[in-house]
Amino acid sequence: MSTDHYFTARPASDAELRTVPVRLAGRDVEVVTAGGIFSPDGIDKGTRVLLEEVPDPPAEGTFLDLGCGWGPLALTMALLSPGATVHAVDVNERALDLCRRNAELLGCSGLHAGTADQVPADTTFDLLWSNPPIRVGKAVLHELLTTWLPRLSADGTAYLVVQKNLGADSLQAWMRQTLPDLMGPVAVDRVGSSKGFRVLRVSRA
Repeated sequence: MSTDHYFTARPASDAELRTVPVRLAGRDVEVVTAGGIFSPDGIDKGTRVLLEEVPDPPAEGTFLDLGCGWGPLALTMALLSPGATVHAVDVNERALDLCRRNAELLGCSGLHAGTADQVPADTTFDLLWSNPPIRVGKAVLHELLTTWLPRLSADGTAYLVVQKNLGADSLQAWMRQTLPDLMGPVAVDRVGSSKGFRVLRVSRA
């Protein structure tokens, strides 16, 4: 059995690439994926729920896909809002390589895929979409969220999709308690629920 997982760093070779048909931003397209990343066979159920529940992004702005994988959220943002700058962040170099390949395939010139330290420290985000890596454990997940959610702009909004049985409701309560100390008054609301997933919205109050 392969030992590849979310944190495999090595980019895939051309021989390992597979082409997968998916529907993004209302379009039937083909993307490249490979083993050793999250959901290599297409769009996972949680990401689908998020895409079904969130409003379209604004035409312009600076957006973030946190934990981008091969790029379904970032690519959707970039396709719907070609005038925006979209940052796609992941720890997995293979996933980032695939996200870059897919951005080039789909003509998403405003999409920039990289590790967290490649995003300028003073960048703030008007929109954040994420299917966060819940299974990394609470400590890592909480650090991830307390690092990036305070970087929302004054009018910025984040949407997170979390499986109900993996702690969506407790995560919502934790954000309500923790985030005000880091970013001032915030609203943390459940704005969607489907197929065992919650969609949570975080915005500055």
